[in-house]
Amino acid sequence: MKSISSITRRLASGLVTLICLLTPLAATAQSWNELDQEQRILLKPFESRWGELEPDKRELLLRGAERWKTMNPEQREKIKQRFKGWQEMNPEQQQAIRQRFRHFQQLPPAQQAKIREAFKRFKRLPPDRRKQVRDHWRKLTPDQRKRWLRHLRDKRSRD
Repeated sequence: MKSISSITRRLASGLVTLICLLTPLAATAQSWNELDQEQRILLKPFESRWGELEPDKRELLLRGAERWKTMNPEQREKIKQRFKGWQEMNPEQQQAIRQRFRHFQQLPPAQQAKIREAFKRFKRLPPDRRKQVRDHWRKLTPDQRKRWLRHLRDKRSRD
């Protein structure tokens, strides 16, 4: 049975990693001894290998730790839930998400903005309607999906 401290370390490590995936690079990489006490507490799971980490990885972890410190309890809980969902995914699902994210980052800013706006519209739907849309989407073939998206674009342009 895992001890509470090992579970806590694993969760903290995962949360910081998840935050780092969502946070742009900007912090300055430092040695472990140069970190402040709060940073050391948050990054404790990385202590034994801190010196072996690439500078850009350390920067990501530091940015994640700094962002974590600025979050309110509700934001932290949301991140914890997202991380829990991430952990429940198999490696293939995680890799697919990473690939979609890389693809999204390579899109022109205007196209990214359109995707973000479509996602916001989807999130504004009532939960039962979102479920209907998801269920409908999953049943469609790739060709049917293309036609459905074209239909939605045409409908929005008429409205």
